[in-house]
Amino acid sequence: MSSEFWKHIPLQSMSAEQWESLCDGCGKCCLHKLEDEDTGELLFTSLSCKLLDTQSCRCQGYEKRFDLVPECVDVRAHDLSDLVYMPSTCAYRLVFEGKDLAAWHPLVSGSKNSVHHAHMSVRDRAICETSVPEDDWDLYVIDNL
Repeated sequence: MSSEFWKHIPLQSMSAEQWESLCDGCGKCCLHKLEDEDTGELLFTSLSCKLLDTQSCRCQGYEKRFDLVPECVDVRAHDLSDLVYMPSTCAYRLVFEGKDLAAWHPLVSGSKNSVHHAHMSVRDRAICETSVPEDDWDLYVIDNL
């Protein structure tokens, strides 16, 4: 794969391999979001999808995720101009916005663990959705990612 391909290949034109390599493995996109009914603001929680391995920050059912979790969003098929549900550090969002990847991104650092070492992943911070009643999810809203 050519180095820094994300700087000259639009997201829509990337190969499947390039697209997948953009994922930094932070797991933030797998956190549940709530919408404030009054303001419409999107609020992130520390509650993760049941398929997220909270140590590796990878989906345990990636190939079948849309069947196993129907509300899982296919980012590649989604309208890329509407990535507000993705964290501000997300590589897909950054590239779409014409920004560069962070130094801790694995494609920049050369290490898949750099996202964890930089404390940019949900490792040791996410709680599986199945351990909290849905009525209590609002108690797990977090301020920053």
